[in-house]
Amino acid sequence: MLVDAPGRAAAAGEVSPVPASLDTMTVWDELTGQDEAIEVVRAAAAGSAAGAGAGAPGRGMTHSWLITGPPGSGRSNLAYAFATALLSPGTPEGDLAAQRQVEARTHPDLAVLSTERVIISIDEVRSLVASSQFSPSVGRYRVMVIEDADRMTERTSNVLLKALEEPPERTVWILCAPSEADLLPTIRSRVRTVRLRVPSVGDVARLIQRRDGVDAETAERAARHAQSHIGMAHRLATHEEARQRRERTLELALGIRSVSDAVRAAATLLEIAGADAKAITEERDAEEREHALRSLGIEPGGTIPPALRGQLRQLEEDQKRRATRSLRDGIDRILVDLLSLYRDVMMIQLGSDSELVNLELRRELDALSAHTSPAATLAAMDAVTTARERIEGNVAPGLALEAMLTTILRGATARKGNDL
Repeated sequence: MLVDAPGRAAAAGEVSPVPASLDTMTVWDELTGQDEAIEVVRAAAAGSAAGAGAGAPGRGMTHSWLITGPPGSGRSNLAYAFATALLSPGTPEGDLAAQRQVEARTHPDLAVLSTERVIISIDEVRSLVASSQFSPSVGRYRVMVIEDADRMTERTSNVLLKALEEPPERTVWILCAPSEADLLPTIRSRVRTVRLRVPSVGDVARLIQRRDGVDAETAERAARHAQSHIGMAHRLATHEEARQRRERTLELALGIRSVSDAVRAAATLLEIAGADAKAITEERDAEEREHALRSLGIEPGGTIPPALRGQLRQLEEDQKRRATRSLRDGIDRILVDLLSLYRDVMMIQLGSDSELVNLELRRELDALSAHTSPAATLAAMDAVTTARERIEGNVAPGLALEAMLTTILRGATARKGNDL
């Protein structure tokens, strides 16, 4: 989805921060655990502001950036904070008006490309490249942001490459991807890379507590269960249903005693993923439709003129595609939670002093660690990883989950038989 001015679709679990008092905060205050990366882009924005009068790029500034980091590390949050600093007149701390416009994706000099599909289409990139040729209308730069740039095929990447090789003087590209290896070498050679790390549980907990107004215990538990994924920590901290679905997932895995249990658990896990995906998409779909109607000048509940129905139909089609992707993302979240369970078991079996993700299940974890061997636990983690790969390869999720749970059960049963 290409967003140039009004509107944008947020990624699943992504947080749209709304600070309590924007007047007393800088654009960097909503980021956490990434001091080194923040300093790099902050210095570039400051140098850019200093050199604005002379028309020079400024100290540390370049026209093409790549922000890398694991899921939940805050890649897009840093990208939009950087964009705000570049679009703010004369200050690298973020002008209030520019900050609000960037958060709403309505700034006239900001263009965003995000997608709910598996890949970014070549037509979307062509449209963005064409938009990058425009001169900024109110700011120092025209800023082009591509979220999940790793979803471009080689042919699509080559379209972007041409724009990166000879960008207009006042255009800045900001790409986001999990790692440099996810992009073509020719693109990597033309960008300045800023690497993010996984923030600590404490850092994420403090951010969630400050931003979402939850108590310290809830924030810490959400950050720990999310394994420092900022967006998911926000969701766990603010949605009781999400916490209950996670608890149910782990209960199912711990309660499997037979093949029939594994089959039933697989079906239930699929239902849990569907419910989670539906909860996320329904909320976002309603917000997007309301925003679209407001943009078209239609009051809630008002009649939609025939000439405008095509625009809403396109939005509905985009939302249907997103629902499919959201279900897959929901299944993947369940599998990540299962990995955390077996990771904890492994830590106990090896006598590691690493903090457990699922502290609340310590008694169940101790029992499982005593019942199985480290080899069986490692095999269980491999089975979860295999299920993730199969589902990503379009294997039917229900079959992949059944195979995973059956494999885990067989490993545990084999150990029990040896003990006997």
